[in-house]
Amino acid sequence: MHPIAPPLLAWYDAGHRLFPWRGIDDLYRIWVSEIMLQQTRIQTVLDRGYYDRFLERFPTVEALAAADEDAVLAAWSGLGFYRRARNLHAGAKAVVAEYDGRIPEDPAVLGTLPGIGRYTCGAILSSGRNRKLPILDGNVIRVLSRLHEVDGPIDKTATLKELWRLAEAVLPDGRPGDFNQALMDLGATVCTPTSPDCDGCPLSAGCGARAAGAQADYPQPGKRTKVTFEVRAAVMLTRDDGRFAVVRRPADGLLPNLFELPAATVGDDTTPADVAAALAGVELRNCGQVDHRFSHRHWTTHVFRGASEVGPDDVRWVTRAELSELGLPSVSRKAIEAAMGLG
Repeated sequence: MHPIAPPLLAWYDAGHRLFPWRGIDDLYRIWVSEIMLQQTRIQTVLDRGYYDRFLERFPTVEALAAADEDAVLAAWSGLGFYRRARNLHAGAKAVVAEYDGRIPEDPAVLGTLPGIGRYTCGAILSSGRNRKLPILDGNVIRVLSRLHEVDGPIDKTATLKELWRLAEAVLPDGRPGDFNQALMDLGATVCTPTSPDCDGCPLSAGCGARAAGAQADYPQPGKRTKVTFEVRAAVMLTRDDGRFAVVRRPADGLLPNLFELPAATVGDDTTPADVAAALAGVELRNCGQVDHRFSHRHWTTHVFRGASEVGPDDVRWVTRAELSELGLPSVSRKAIEAAMGLG
């Protein structure tokens, strides 16, 4: 057994974080949690009820497979990175169609499902079946990088290969699932990106970065992606019956097939008001602007409102209550709230 396993597991047993997907053997529920937690903070998933609501709506893999995409995207609305939801939906369909509704327990097979890479496969099977499979997320990368002073930017293939080797090398035969969870907890609560609590770390005695006073040097960051900025105009068109117009975004590009207010990009040679007027064809009121940051893109949306009985092609007229039935990204919800004066 690797020397870090006993103290880490003892630390974990003394008081680990409690989550609804821990200590269960339901691979479907663990799978849902792992997909939700990709690129999303745990507290966002829990505090805002995304995990519970999704499972209430789709309690089994069969229920998810039978749902239509709009219903799945509606349940995912606000979590962002909607490709995750589409992959989860496609994976559920594959499980039902090809494996009689039983989630594969062979990592080579599970890893072929949409959206399940090496990390997710290891997390599902080590947690739900106690399989000896390593994991490597941001928290584990940070712990291992500091423990072993791993040189090289973390977006480089050679660096990741070394980190995967270490993740596998430290994994014990007994309780590999708990060990993986302990590594993640340690990175999330003790071996934090800034101001790590080295005095409270069960692995501090063997940490190379601490011995060298170089905790801040690990892990070594990868190349930063440039953020692009886009200015948009969005229009809420309201009918006499109180319904307003939403349209579906294109099937390709950012936020595919999700819903939004009629909107367009504002070019350098025009103004938001002019773009909105061209979209609406009616007198408009300026409702202000909203900002939204995607991973590498920033939208500033100027929001307008006007009355019209006619909308764009393929318009859907909805009430505010019906928004919960649509795949509505956060940026669309912000624009709608601004138009309604709720921001």
